[in-house]
Amino acid sequence: MKILLIILGVLLLVFIAIQVFGIMSQRNIETYSYELIKKYEGFEVRMYEESLFTSVKLPKSEYKEMSSKGFSILAGYIFGGNESNEKIAMTSPVSMSLEDSMTMMFLVPKKYDKEDLPKPDQAKIEFYKEPAKKVAAISFGGWANDEKIEKYKNKLISALDKEGLPYANKFYFFGYNAPYEVFNRKNEIIVDLEER
Repeated sequence: MKILLIILGVLLLVFIAIQVFGIMSQRNIETYSYELIKKYEGFEVRMYEESLFTSVKLPKSEYKEMSSKGFSILAGYIFGGNESNEKIAMTSPVSMSLEDSMTMMFLVPKKYDKEDLPKPDQAKIEFYKEPAKKVAAISFGGWANDEKIEKYKNKLISALDKEGLPYANKFYFFGYNAPYEVFNRKNEIIVDLEER
């Protein structure tokens, strides 16, 4: 019994250390910059600045099936899977387009221009400059899955319709946490807004 309690105590300490590491590493990570324009009940409107992304197109739109595949391709690139074996800092959030075929995107750190980035080992990886844009965003906690993504996408659509805000059919999922982080998980659905 004593050995079991010691093992459980050690596992608990390891778990706590991993969670603290996750929280601390989030503080130092570069994020997709935006200005808050207006808060509504349940969602907010933001203005994102022009930004450069690495991206990979995936053949399906199911989050469960495609998220780990897309993540491993892009993570391989930033962890040195490129012509100069250069490591590029991880950024937040990880973004996925919500279309018939999903595109996963990692924000490129601001210190890089497209011309400065090393050539990827995988031909599937492309660089994409996202123009400055106005969006609506709705947040939710916990681990994301296809059902939650659809639920919050529909909630955002209903809220925008209620407020009479026109939007394009360009929805994205934003995930902010590493898979091992348990507490304070943050996810968002965003959609491009159209000018009236």
